[in-house]
Amino acid sequence: MNDGAAQRGPVLDEEQSRRLVEYGEMEHVEVGRDLYAAGDDSYDFFLLLTATVDIIRDATAIEPERLVYQGGPGDFLGELSLLTGQHVYLTARVVTAGTVVRIGATALRRVLAEQPDIADLLLEAFGERREFIRSVAGNALEIVGRPDTAETLDLRTYVTQLLLPHSWLDAASHPGRSLMTSAGLTEDELPAAIVDGAVLRRATPGTIAKALGLTYRPHGSPVDLVVVGAGPAGLAAAVYGASEGLVTVLLDRDGLGGQAAKSARIENYLGFPNGVSGAHLTRLAMVQALKFGVRIYSPCAVAGLDLSDDRRPTVLLENGSHIKCRAVIAATGAHYRRLHIPRWATFEKLGCIRYAATELDVRGYEDQPVTVVGGANSAGQAALSLAARGATVDLIVRGADLGARMSSYLTDRIRTHSRIRLHTGNMVRELAGAGTLASIVVERPDGRQDRLACRALFCFIGADPVSSWLAGVAKDDDGFVLTDSRLPTGSSSTPLPFETSAPRVFAVGDLRSGSTKRVASAVGDGAGAVSSVHAALASD
Repeated sequence: MNDGAAQRGPVLDEEQSRRLVEYGEMEHVEVGRDLYAAGDDSYDFFLLLTATVDIIRDATAIEPERLVYQGGPGDFLGELSLLTGQHVYLTARVVTAGTVVRIGATALRRVLAEQPDIADLLLEAFGERREFIRSVAGNALEIVGRPDTAETLDLRTYVTQLLLPHSWLDAASHPGRSLMTSAGLTEDELPAAIVDGAVLRRATPGTIAKALGLTYRPHGSPVDLVVVGAGPAGLAAAVYGASEGLVTVLLDRDGLGGQAAKSARIENYLGFPNGVSGAHLTRLAMVQALKFGVRIYSPCAVAGLDLSDDRRPTVLLENGSHIKCRAVIAATGAHYRRLHIPRWATFEKLGCIRYAATELDVRGYEDQPVTVVGGANSAGQAALSLAARGATVDLIVRGADLGARMSSYLTDRIRTHSRIRLHTGNMVRELAGAGTLASIVVERPDGRQDRLACRALFCFIGADPVSSWLAGVAKDDDGFVLTDSRLPTGSSSTPLPFETSAPRVFAVGDLRSGSTKRVASAVGDGAGAVSSVHAALASD
């Protein structure tokens, strides 16, 4: 079966092809040769001059080999994994001998930097092809699990954030049960993932990343800048650093986007008058970072810093690896707080407690009673998003004034929305239910208690800084990192903007003491810190 009619997408004109040829090497290829194959660690970009190549999804235990697309003279081969470095999903086999131009990873990044019209066309094509591959090569990564558990949600969020082609099967469905039987999986081994035939029991984002080649591996070339944390501040720092010529590595413990990726809708970010979901904004930023050559590794946990050399800080990873660099930008942000009430951990594990309101999180709660706890913008956005999906929302705010920490454009909508019931001055005291969340008990300011029907609780009550890995760096009483003018006086040198008490270590975004907790200010922090990095490196 050939599904490629709609897959070809953007095409190069003759003049663009001539320019592209200058970046590669011509090769004659014979019939039957695989230019790359499913499971390869990496592959090169190919421009087809006279050869014809079939793109094939390999046979599996239950499905035969499948022709996805046939590329002929004038076409090019490649998709987003050329930039992400993940393992290859499809096989490219020569069916008509001829000439191709091979362009390696380094040369391809030069194309993206030096040829803006070609870069725009290739990135558009890579994105379209990734979406196409997600539908035809989902068997390369299959996830099976119970949809309402926190572990399954973590996996699905991770693969969605990184645009990984995959298929999702509910363990209770017939296809899910069939896959479990063929893979020899039991209920207590869920969620599980099958990666190119290999079974990952009790799968995590980390084990999937390792199987797909997305974990950190040294590249040999010196690293200028390591950015730790891939929220808006970290992504911005990585984009600006790489676009200005710094060899940049971006690491994140969990995934991409930080707390912003968990926001259902951001309506006050410049340039998006109709609003944008945090997940979509994150994906756009990721592709932009890849365009400029940022090496992204996630999940990749950082254990600490070695600051013994004040001109060459070393980032220490939890797996024992280390990255020596010229500067570090810390952007690890903050973790959502939890309510200290009985059975919280139980319902959290069951997936009934959420700390985000993305499309995946709110799905399934149409016509259901849910609770949102919190009084800032993220809570307001979550309440409106859930109500828009048909849920009945109880919004619990500890303070007496909804507008104290929430933007007026949100408070106005919440107060007039027919599906949102506002409870100011209230606190959640109890969670109840057998096997799943059924109700909560809230306490009013006068001490009286009410029981509210509730199938899921969305918690947005603030955050604590993720700063424990920054041992030896000055922090305030709450653990947020002190920078520049907030540092204690008495230093022998004047710190640069965003610089911490450690030379060449900078802090941005929510991690920084005194920062404004907004996406736009986090992006500004990331961009501004890169200017300081250049100033620091100028003395080398």
